[in-house]
Amino acid sequence: MSDWIHVVAGVLRDAQGNILLAQRPVDKHLGGLWEFPGGKCEVNESAVDALSRELHEELGIAEISFRPLIQVRHDYGDKKIFLDVYLVTDWQGEPVGKEGQPLAWVSQNEMEQYDMPAADEPIIKALKLPTRYLITPPDLSVTEVLDQLKVNLEKGERLFQWRLFGLNADDWSETLAQANALAASYDASIMVNASVDDQKTYQLTSWHLNSRQLHDLNERPDGVVMLSASCHNEIDLQQAEKLGVDFCVLSPVLPTRSHPDATPLGWAVFKDLVEKVNVPVYALGGMSPEQEAKALESGAQGVAGIRGLWRSA
Repeated sequence: MSDWIHVVAGVLRDAQGNILLAQRPVDKHLGGLWEFPGGKCEVNESAVDALSRELHEELGIAEISFRPLIQVRHDYGDKKIFLDVYLVTDWQGEPVGKEGQPLAWVSQNEMEQYDMPAADEPIIKALKLPTRYLITPPDLSVTEVLDQLKVNLEKGERLFQWRLFGLNADDWSETLAQANALAASYDASIMVNASVDDQKTYQLTSWHLNSRQLHDLNERPDGVVMLSASCHNEIDLQQAEKLGVDFCVLSPVLPTRSHPDATPLGWAVFKDLVEKVNVPVYALGGMSPEQEAKALESGAQGVAGIRGLWRSA
């Protein structure tokens, strides 16, 4: 890592969900592009200390509240950048461009209108994702799964994996259509765990790949707007990044009742694996709301699960 430049970036998000962007000076590397505020870590300076210093020097803010968001490595050819990215949700002072840099508060959808460095692409993906990814429990009837989906939507959950294998084709497609309509009314997303044939037949635009499907593909499928994958090791994660998935799950992190014979990764191994890819990764296996803080601290996008997260009533 000696030839990598360690940089911190702070993603400031206000109460309305808008994100602060700053424009780089035209005479610097990647000049004129818009980015998340931050800068280089000094020698022997921690990322957290660098973040506080940089945001005070660049924006004039202090007393920030933040959490890890994602780590990104990107080789620009002339420079190799290692980004430590934090989501900043509270601060003292009004952000201003203290170095003369233009600033813009933009919605997450508006970020696509701004030219940004390539290293920021995984950050944008992470920003669009919640900290929980709920998987539908097995053996639910059509009525039960739709009723329980609504319960979870009303509780604020916004990302789901639709994993129903016991229905006939007509019930499956009709139930999925109702679920998508329900989720859309809450501005939520449903990733469908389905076969390759079903993805083509039903023209699924949000598709979750199992680990076998992940390695059967050589490129991201056309027409798929959101793509996710199940991963269990470094090879899986590398393949997921190669396909350009929007996020993945890595499991099992902790012991689980559903797979008692599987050897759990543990948080240290999970953290090490996540740091090797530029993809938002959810921790799966033994997860509950109480594990969310540990997952974020370990570099995860958040937690994924069935029993520990799904509410039946």
